[in-house]
Amino acid sequence: MQAPVSSLSAALFILMGMATLGFSDNLLALIVDDSSLWQFHLMRSAMVLVMLFCAAALGYGLIRPKRWGAVAARSFIQGIALLIYFGCVAIMPIGVVVAGFFTAPLFVAIIGRVFQGKRIGPLHALAIGLGFLGALLVIRPDTSSLDWVSFLPILGGFFYAVGAVATRAWCEGEGTFALSAGFFLALGIFGAVGAILLPADPAADFSLRGWMPMDGGVLFWLAVQSVGAVIGIACIFRGYQLGEASQVAVFEYSLLVFASGWAWFLWGQAIPPLGLFGMALIITSGALIAWRGGT
Repeated sequence: MQAPVSSLSAALFILMGMATLGFSDNLLALIVDDSSLWQFHLMRSAMVLVMLFCAAALGYGLIRPKRWGAVAARSFIQGIALLIYFGCVAIMPIGVVVAGFFTAPLFVAIIGRVFQGKRIGPLHALAIGLGFLGALLVIRPDTSSLDWVSFLPILGGFFYAVGAVATRAWCEGEGTFALSAGFFLALGIFGAVGAILLPADPAADFSLRGWMPMDGGVLFWLAVQSVGAVIGIACIFRGYQLGEASQVAVFEYSLLVFASGWAWFLWGQAIPPLGLFGMALIITSGALIAWRGGT
């Protein structure tokens, strides 16, 4: 039996998670030149897992899942999504990558309709459409220069949507610590494989390097990102446990607002008026979902 749905609580957890991740994701720029995608996932996952196990030992949660297979499958799927995400962040503007991931709520709605028989109401459809339109206004995609790499964030959005639906459908009753540990363990395994198999070539792209020498600066920023990841991912997982995936997923549009806001604060990246209007549409879409869902 599934837990009662609390749309307001789920939305707040999603917003807190996105605000934290918007900050930590912007910090990737500080280590791109001196590390690799695979090393990043391996080291960050190791740090996160140590923090989770220490917190579990102090009685704050349980690491052991109730259904190993379901947690493993869900972790594998969302691990693929995050591999694509961070690989794209290293070579694309973060707004473009986040906007591609904003296709996830569309995929969540399609999955719910096709495989779970859920109805997409007019207001819900309008909210999703407004959020997606807002994302397009923020990034203003140039259709004349698209190539296959440009569609990778959308592929990541698809895998993220599948994992989001699986969080509630497959992992009902699982603890946040168990889900978080499984997720980062999957990313750590992916990272270890890439770090071992790929060459340590400083001239190669971020996603095509293996294990690279690390200094204190890289380790420090990895630690900061690890703390941010623990807080952000845990909030998102909890949000999907509390609410219906097709409803709370729209609040993930807020990541564009937070990521762009932190980019402006940290790196001085200005937001044009059209982008501000797009963000207003994104916020409106979230408000519509919250109003429709109640508490």
